[in-house]
This record gives sequence, structure tokens and C-alpha cells, in this order.
Amino acid sequence: MDDLGPDSWAATLTPRLAQFAVVARHEHVTRAARQLEMPQPTLSRSLARLEQDLGVALFARHGRTLSLTAAGRTFLAAVERALADVDRAAESVRADADPAAGKVAFGFLHTMGSETVPELLRAFRADHPRVRFQLVQNYGEAMIERLRDGDLDLCLTSPVPDAPDLVARRLDEQKLRLVVPEDHPLAVRRRIRLAEASAELFVTLQPGYGLRRITDALCAEAGFSPKIAFEGEDPETLRGLVAAGLGVGLLPPPAVARPGVVELTVTAPRAVREIGVAWLDGHPDTPPVAAFKRFLLSRRGQLLLHR
Repeated sequence: MDDLGPDSWAATLTPRLAQFAVVARHEHVTRAARQLEMPQPTLSRSLARLEQDLGVALFARHGRTLSLTAAGRTFLAAVERALADVDRAAESVRADADPAAGKVAFGFLHTMGSETVPELLRAFRADHPRVRFQLVQNYGEAMIERLRDGDLDLCLTSPVPDAPDLVARRLDEQKLRLVVPEDHPLAVRRRIRLAEASAELFVTLQPGYGLRRITDALCAEAGFSPKIAFEGEDPETLRGLVAAGLGVGLLPPPAVARPGVVELTVTAPRAVREIGVAWLDGHPDTPPVAAFKRFLLSRRGQLLLHR
């Protein structure tokens, strides 16, 4: 076990337990008090109070020396493990908050994982090379819940959330396209009004996904409710279903062109999804989180490679 001196986090956070451990090691109150840099009478009173609170004698007294009782030995083993855990935890959270080498827990949509987020991290780490990232890919509602649970510091999501306990900033928007099989009658077109696809079968993300809400809203604005053939969790899987002739879909641009499909520009209604960054209101930022938040906000209007 590391030395429990006055600068130890364990000694600072749990003084009576740390005092007990030092006395147990020295088996002498005077020497323990010298190491702890505290008056001997104060240390003696602290030990007596600890034993009184426990209702158990931890030491047998032999003049100026002490020896652990059986109960004291059992208690010491648990205390030393606990103090070591406290030290490790304190050093861990201090390391995560280090301005130069701390940690950012960052969530983002699956569709931003292939290009957008790697490019963001590359650009940020040019000036912050030692900052570490815990990356979480999920759909919007799940990431918002993880923000609220304290598992994430920041998340990129769509639609931009509007909730009293969150702060959200719009960063960019991304055009959605109507994706059709390459042998579909509409594949000869370059542009389309969404109402022209009202009779088609759609492949969409599952309910709860932001893109699904946007798809439903755009179809409603175009005057119809989409006939859903397949629901999935990943836009590129949906693009594969379209290529297989199983429906059409409103999807963001792919990172890499997918064979077997044609992507049509939607002229009406305006088919876009807004991308924003969100964080928990009132939650204090560590220096690395604050730096990354400033960086994201500085990319407003320049976030996406494929727009």
C-alpha cells in the first residue's frame, strides 16, 4: 500500500480510516502522529472515537505500543483496500479533468461515424494531441438519456433537442435524398417532389430514431403517410434494402457511393435534417470538455463533409 502521508488523497478524504491504518502499521501512536503531522492527543482521541463508534476494540494497548486485535486485523484489511480504491479513484478523475490529457465522453449518430466524427477528432487533436475520447454511437433519444445519466459530456444529434434540462446548439444541416433502386421507374429522374412517391413502399429507421421522426414529418407535409415495408437501425442497411428492390427511403448522403441505387434530390418539401450539439444544462465542464465544446461550436456551418 502506498504511503499514507499528509498529501495522500485517502488521508484527505477519509481521515479517521487513514489514521487508523497508519497507527496499525507503526503500532505506536507517537510515530504515527509524527507521520500524519498531527498532535498525538488528537490522534489518540480520533482512534478512541473510531473504536467507540464501531463498538469494537481495534487495538490492545501495551504501554506506549499497540497491537491489533483480531477485529482490528480484519478491519485493517478492508480499510487498506478502501483507501487504495479512494486514491485510485481520485487520481482517475483528476486525470480525466487534466486540460492537456483529460477525457471527453462524446456521443454521435451512426451516420456520422464513418467520416464526420473522425475528421472532427483529427482537427481537434491537432491542437490537443493528448486529450482522450470515449466514443459512443447511438440514436438520438438514447444519447439524450445517457447525457442525463451523466455517461456523456456532449453529443451530436438530430433533430436538435428542445428540453428544459438541456442546452443545444444547431451546427449544420444535411440534405436528405429519396433513394430508389437503380431499375425503379423513378431512377431516370434527378429531382422529385416527395408527394410523387406517396404510393411507394418505404424502408425507414425504427420509431424513436430522429431520422424516422423527420421522415414521418416530411411525408405528412407532402400529404401522405408512408407505407412502411421495413424498419431498421442503420441507414446503410436501409440503403442495401433499397438496392435489393425492397422499397425507397429518405436518407442522408452516404460516405461512399452505394451501387444499385439512385439518389434523387427532393424539391418539395425542403428535405433536410438539422445536426446539433447538446449537453446537460448546469453540468460543469472539465477543461478538455470545455475545449472540445468550443471547437464544435466554432465549426458551425462547416461540420459535415457530405451535406
